[in-house]
Amino acid sequence: MSRKGQCWDNAPMERFFGSLKSEWVPEGGYSSEYEAQVDINRYVARYNSVRRHSYNGYHSPIAAEKLAA
Repeated sequence: MSRKGQCWDNAPMERFFGSLKSEWVPEGGYSSEYEAQVDINRYVARYNSVRRHSYNGYHSPIAAEKLAA
C-alpha cells in the first residue's frame, strides 16, 4: 500500500477502467443498464482471454498464467 495522497495501490484498477472507457464504451453511452452490463461483461471476457498486454510479453492474462504454470 502506498502512503496517503499516493494512488499506486489503485493503479491497476485505474488502468483497467481507463482502457474500458477509451476502447469499449460508446461515446453516446448505453440506452439501458442491461445493455451496459452485457457489453461490459463481453469486454471483461475479452480483456482476460484475448487482449494482449505488454506487461505479459504481449500475451493475454489467461495465456500468461498458463505459460507460467
